[in-house]
Amino acid sequence: MKVLTVVVPCYNSAVYMDRAIESLLIGDEDLEILIVDDGSSDNTSAIADEYEKKYPNIIHAIHKENGGHGDAVNTGLKYSKGIYFKVLDSDDWFDKNSLKKILNILKSMINNFEQVDMLIANYVYENVNIHKSKSINYKGAMPEEKIFTWDDLGHFKNSQNILMHSVIYRTEILRECNLELPKHTFYVDNIFVYKPLPYVKTMYYTNVDLYRYFIGREDQSVNEKIMIERIDQQIKVTKIIIDCYNPMLIKCKKLRKYMIKYLVMMMTISTVLLLKDNTQESLNKKEELWCYLNSKNRSLYEEINKSFLGLLMQIKGLLGRDIILLGYSLSRKVFGFN
Repeated sequence: MKVLTVVVPCYNSAVYMDRAIESLLIGDEDLEILIVDDGSSDNTSAIADEYEKKYPNIIHAIHKENGGHGDAVNTGLKYSKGIYFKVLDSDDWFDKNSLKKILNILKSMINNFEQVDMLIANYVYENVNIHKSKSINYKGAMPEEKIFTWDDLGHFKNSQNILMHSVIYRTEILRECNLELPKHTFYVDNIFVYKPLPYVKTMYYTNVDLYRYFIGREDQSVNEKIMIERIDQQIKVTKIIIDCYNPMLIKCKKLRKYMIKYLVMMMTISTVLLLKDNTQESLNKKEELWCYLNSKNRSLYEEINKSFLGLLMQIKGLLGRDIILLGYSLSRKVFGFN
């Protein structure tokens, strides 16, 4: 059995998918690489087949009708044979030395019957527009180089969210929680990292920069202009996360606190983008989203209202809007996202 399955969703990725795939090959036969061609119209399909032909024991090309990023991940999960599971977007790449270390950690755990449910590593924003790299680590929030539980967590800074870039799940955890991402929907990576959390009992954090997250291309889904254009999809994903669980009922205090923190982040992103658009339609959507949260989970709504974002939301008019957007602008400069 393979130690780790890495799914590479590809849609018209011919120009840049080589870098992603080549960064994985040092894993040799411990790794299963699933290139999922999501109905591409360029040369992606042929490139995927060529890689499978060249590395038949490591790489498998899967061709399917277009269903979006989430459906490509679903397909990868369906065919995965690895004990652990990770997603690498086709325009990103792994640091090879970090991947070697993580594979050694996972193999050691498997050999010693100490498998964990979730392994976390750092990721790096690689912003081509401002020529800036920024590593996001979890120092202080998680014990390093040891198995731990939710009760062992420290304080999470605002930047220290567990994202698809940083997480490796034990494959069976994803199947146990019945993870199925919606088709033709952007930003489903948030569901991917949120829905399995209550099923996770043991974790391991290694302080290495594994995932290189390439941002700054004008056509990327995380480009601010495109995110505003696709705000309905951001809102859709936020509502799905609201509907997943009632985190107020989670018994583990630190897990409950983290899940609420993640929801605050999701509400913040939608709120900021709607305020930046600043049309009457967008302002109405902002009000509707907060009303949705209130109607679905009053206790959670009240808890989020105690957060910094919630307090800002209570400042009506231009002052509240200006303060929220200033905070967003400062965060962009510090962390180099979007």
